[in-house]
This record gives sequence, C-alpha cells and structure tokens, in this order.
Amino acid sequence: MNADRDALRAGAASPRRANDADAGVLSRLFAASFLSDPVFDWIARRDPGRAQALERFFFWLLRIRVIPFGEVWMSEGAAAAWLPPGAFANSGGFFKQIKLLAPYMRLCGLSRLARGPALATAMEKNHPAEPYFYLAYIAVAPRLQGLGLGGKLLGATLNRADAAAMPAYLENSNPWNTGLYERCGFIARRNIAPPGGPPLIAMWRPAAARSYGSSSLSQ
Repeated sequence: MNADRDALRAGAASPRRANDADAGVLSRLFAASFLSDPVFDWIARRDPGRAQALERFFFWLLRIRVIPFGEVWMSEGAAAAWLPPGAFANSGGFFKQIKLLAPYMRLCGLSRLARGPALATAMEKNHPAEPYFYLAYIAVAPRLQGLGLGGKLLGATLNRADAAAMPAYLENSNPWNTGLYERCGFIARRNIAPPGGPPLIAMWRPAAARSYGSSSLSQ
C-alpha cells in the first residue's frame, strides 16, 4: 500500500497535459469529486439524474472551454483545470459560455435553474482585473483522497505560474480545502457567493518566484 501511495504521489507531482481524448475520464473524475461539494450541492438538481448531469456539465466545460487552452493537468486519480492569463479576454469567454441556458438546464433542473447563472455572474463580477492563472477546478478521486495527491498536483501546476512570475486565483467552494490552499500560498479575500448560496471564498496568491516541492510537468 505504501508503494502504491508513493507511486500515486509521484505521479501527481509530475502530471501530464490533458487533451480532448481525456475529456471523458476527466468529466467522471470531476463529477465524482464534486458530487458532495457544498456549492454544487446547492446548484445541482436533486433527482436521480444528478450524477449524470454533473458528468455531462464537466464534459462540456472541459472539452469546449478549458482543455483548448492547454492548462489542464492530470495524473492517476487527480486533475487540475487551469486557465492561463488572458483566457477571459476571449470573445467566447469562460463565464459567457457557462451562463448559457442549456448547460444549466441539464445541471440544475427547472427548480434550480436560476442558481447556476447567478453563481457564474457572481464569480465573473469578482474576478481580478490584472492578469493571473485561474484554478477553475481541482479534483482527487474520492477513493484516493487523504493521500496528499491534491497537494502534490497543486504544487506542480503552481510552478507554471511561478515560472511566469504571475499571480494565481481560485474560488474555494469547500472549507475542507482551505488548509491546502493556504499552505500553497493562497490568501482568502472575501465571500463572493450569490444571495442564498453557501460560502464561496475568493483566494489570491501573489506572484512568487519559488516552487512548492520537487515536481515537473509532462508535455
């Protein structure tokens, strides 16, 4: 078991860049990881189609809006979906796309339909004006959580921001992850959740020319 754990941690510290062919595997990983996330629990439909709706949402989001930018990194059982500086200036921008009606109808269902766009609007309104690397989502398979894969993966991918001397930004939807983000240099700013929603904490990491542990990224 220790050998397996060490191999998984080593893989997370040296992730590879995801491509379109990985969208299916990644969508299942993110859906499983975020199934009980407080914010997704608030916006996602409550019927038996919930898990499938999450998987379809992540597949669409990753394939169309995130993977094409080349900053989605993965290892066995873990993945981090980043957007590089300047991605939001794209005419088909990230938040413009995720506020579209059809994806949220599938994810939220009719009774919660207003919640998804309200969340996307709150996130867009509070994004920093200066260029930065944006961690949209990070996930570890539920069966592998607690092994340190998230920290290894986050440290490895943050090295790209450090190499470019760029800050990084994320929204923390789960208090369980706060310690991880703080250890990697993120500082909580404020709660940006829309009215009625669970806390969504904007976190900022200043530009830093340093790395967090030994790691490398596979092209």
